[in-house]
Amino acid sequence: MFANDTFRVLDRQECLRLLGTVPVGRVVYTRQALPAVLPVSFSLDDDASVVLRTAPGSDLVQAVDGVVVAFEGDEFTAATQSGWSVVVLGRATVVTDPAEHERLSRRGHRDWMPVRDGVFLRIRSEMVTGRELGHVHSGQ
Repeated sequence: MFANDTFRVLDRQECLRLLGTVPVGRVVYTRQALPAVLPVSFSLDDDASVVLRTAPGSDLVQAVDGVVVAFEGDEFTAATQSGWSVVVLGRATVVTDPAEHERLSRRGHRDWMPVRDGVFLRIRSEMVTGRELGHVHSGQ
């Protein structure tokens, strides 16, 4: 980083608060032995899990069910050279309990692309890290 840049590590609570302010994040996983990144709409559940909805037979479901994945959300402003990034690491699982599926459906998950008969994927927030980036202007 340049001498005028600032960097601040965020605690778990601040990471989760910021993550809840953006509508889109990225699931990072392995697909056919290669790294894959997929932008998705998501929400945070009461237990701080990342929840997203997708088609039951999607490549994503087949690749991540029962596997540890990364989820990243961020917000940056080029004009001020500032922003933040949060990464959640945890096991992804398909929500199979009908009562839990109904509860998540009632929460009004904000879908980017509505999915008919979709399933919910839950990513447990086992490890949450984040950082805030800022630019201190030198006044020159």
